[in-house]
Amino acid sequence: MKVMKWSVIALAVAAGTSQMALASQQSESKGFVEDASLDLLLRNTYWNRDHKDGVDDRNTWAQGFITTFESGFTQGTIGVGIDAYGLLGVKLDGGQGDMFPGEPKNWEDDISEAGAAVKFRISNTTLKYGNQFVNLPVIASDDSRLLPEAFTGTMITSSEIEGLELNAGHFTADSPMGSPARDDAGLKSLDVFGGTYAFTDNLSASLYFSDVEDTYDKKYANVNYVMPLADDQSLTFDLNYYKTDNIEDRVAVNADDNTIWSLSAKYAVGAHAFIIAHQRVTGDTGYLYDNGDGGGSIWVANSYLSDFNFKDERSWQASYELDFSSYGVSGLQWKTAYVRGDNIDAAYYGGEGEATERELFNQVSYTFQDGAAKDLTLRARNSILRTNNPAWNDINEWRLYAIYPISIL
Repeated sequence: MKVMKWSVIALAVAAGTSQMALASQQSESKGFVEDASLDLLLRNTYWNRDHKDGVDDRNTWAQGFITTFESGFTQGTIGVGIDAYGLLGVKLDGGQGDMFPGEPKNWEDDISEAGAAVKFRISNTTLKYGNQFVNLPVIASDDSRLLPEAFTGTMITSSEIEGLELNAGHFTADSPMGSPARDDAGLKSLDVFGGTYAFTDNLSASLYFSDVEDTYDKKYANVNYVMPLADDQSLTFDLNYYKTDNIEDRVAVNADDNTIWSLSAKYAVGAHAFIIAHQRVTGDTGYLYDNGDGGGSIWVANSYLSDFNFKDERSWQASYELDFSSYGVSGLQWKTAYVRGDNIDAAYYGGEGEATERELFNQVSYTFQDGAAKDLTLRARNSILRTNNPAWNDINEWRLYAIYPISIL
C-alpha cells in the first residue's frame, strides 16, 4: 500500500523516449567499466501504526542500506554486463513482519540479501537474467518500507521503435520485503508481456498482460493525456484499468474475476495542483495483488494507506499538492488528500450490509539542495483511517524517513 506516483506511465515514457534514439544504444557503449555505476542508498525509517483497538500495533525504527551496482556493456554487436545489489536492514527498535523476519514480537535484529543478474544488449534491446527489481503495473517490486522486494527471472526490454517500449518476462521466484529467502512468496511462475507507447509528448498508452501460475491472470491498461492550458497551467487525465480472471480457489474461494479502475483529473497551475479521482471495484472479489506479482502491483489513483480495493467498493478522492520552490524554498513539497469509499460488501468479509472507509492523508518532504547535506530527503507521512469494514480497522499511522543517496562510482 503506497502513494501512487502521479502519471507513472507518462513519466516513464518521458524518461524512456529521451533514450529511444534511432541510433543503436549498443553502438554508443563505452565499455563494461566506463559506463558502470555504484550507488548506496541510506534509508532510515520510523513507523508508528496505531490500530486503535489495541491489537497488533507497530512501532518500528530501522536503518536500511541499499547498494546497487550496474555495469556498462562490453563493446561490440552484443554487449554483456552485470547488475548486482546488496541489502542490509538493521532494527534499531521495535519490529514488524514486513520489515524483519521472525515471529511477532520476536523479530530478528537484522536482515540481509544479495542478488545479481547478467545482461545482454543488442541494438536497443536488453535481456536480463537473474535477481532484479521490477517496475511494471502487473509485476512491481514493493519499495514502500525498509528494503525493496526482488524477483528472480528473465526480462526483455526493447526500444527499437522511437516512443515505444516493449517488455516481456518470465519469473520464478519472489523475495518479498522483510524476508531474505529467495522465494518466500511461493511464486511458481509469472509470465508478463506488454508495453507503453507515446503517441505524442502529451498522450501515452500502456497495455500489459500477466499469467501467475495457479493464482490468476491479469490485464492492465492505461491512458494518460496532458492538456496544456497556458504557460504554467495544464490539465492531466489518467485512466488505470485492471481485469483479473481465472482466480484460483486457494486465493479466493468460489471466485472467478475482478475489475478495478480509476480515473483522475489533475489541474496544475504554477506551484499548485488540484486532483479529483474516482475508483470502482466490481466482480467476485476485491482487487488481488501481492500473490506472487508484487506488493507494488496496484497502479490506481486511490492508493494510500488503504488501497480502497475491497469488493464492490466505490471511492472518491480530492487532493492538493504544493511545490514551495515558487515561494523560494526549493525542495519542499506538501501533499494532502481525502479519500472516501462506500458500497463495500461487508458480508463478503464476515459482516453485514454495506461498509465504508475514509482516509485523510498528509505528506511533507524536503530535499536539501546544497551544502554538506545535499540530496538528503526528510519525509513525514501521516494517515488517519476510519472504517466499519470487518476486514479492516481504524488506524492512525506515522511514517518518518531520512533518505540519503550516495554515488560511489
